[in-house]
Amino acid sequence: MDVVDLSEQRWDARVRLAAFRWLEEQVNVLGDVLPWSLLLRGFTFEGQRVPLLSQQGIFKPAILPEIPLSIRTSAAGPYDDHFGGDDLLRYAYRGTDPAHRDNVGLRKAMRSRVPLVYFHGVVKGLYLAVWPVYIVGDDPGSLTFTVAADDWRLGERSLVSLVGKETSSTDSGTYPQPVPEPDAADTAEDDARRHYITSAVRQRLHQRGFRERVLEAYREHCALCRLRHRELLDAAHIVPDGEDGGEPVVVNGLALCKLHHAAFDAKLVGIRPDYIVEVHPKILEERDGPMLRHGLQGIHRIRLYLPRSRNRRPDPDRLRWRYERFREAI
Repeated sequence: MDVVDLSEQRWDARVRLAAFRWLEEQVNVLGDVLPWSLLLRGFTFEGQRVPLLSQQGIFKPAILPEIPLSIRTSAAGPYDDHFGGDDLLRYAYRGTDPAHRDNVGLRKAMRSRVPLVYFHGVVKGLYLAVWPVYIVGDDPGSLTFTVAADDWRLGERSLVSLVGKETSSTDSGTYPQPVPEPDAADTAEDDARRHYITSAVRQRLHQRGFRERVLEAYREHCALCRLRHRELLDAAHIVPDGEDGGEPVVVNGLALCKLHHAAFDAKLVGIRPDYIVEVHPKILEERDGPMLRHGLQGIHRIRLYLPRSRNRRPDPDRLRWRYERFREAI
């Protein structure tokens, strides 16, 4: 059973709570994928700058006494490799020494049940923020920690509870407190909830990572009309998710504006394996306003706007499969 200094515990909780609330503000404005520069700059807490990450994957800002604030996964690696069959994240140790201070810090976070932030790199320089996450397992044999996400409201409530604790009047706020062992029933409930939430986070990583990689490949243009407003662009699957070949990879994706994504899914627009666009005959025969003429009829027989890199262009075999579905609907 760990013994903790209550004054340090309350300070840690205050900083962590401020970080969580700052992240919430950024996500409300920018969405859940945030730029490296913003996270590195961080926020100011009681006159001190608090960055959220650094070049090191396990990061503790100077303002915190012992336990890291965040863990980070680089965009360079395939993130499925970081998840186990139980859908929980397997996060690698810093180096190979279990006694490295960063690994010790995460072990303390596990024993004290302290919430962290997880930053998942979706493309270079952009990170999806997930919080709170907890270290729920430690395996020195594989040099990994097991990480589970949880309900943000519960994470914030636990920090608020710590911040609100009264300090000892006889020891100037320094009062050794044993960290109580969790109740078995509560632990089982926590485990079930965290498995469910972490599974949902894993799916979100797929979706958001796919979107960011596709938009990057198409230089944030719609592949049909070249619209460049990022907030109006989607990453459309060529072969739908769940079908053979429907993986969330760039060659199975198209950057499409909202209109053309809906038309593509409704089989009103088809794309041939040679990257030529076709519009459904019934749309070509209709008479309506400028949106129909320019938005749909005007893209008939155009060539798709393509990524510069050939190995990121749409897979012709997947396009052929999708084009056959389009022809069946005519």
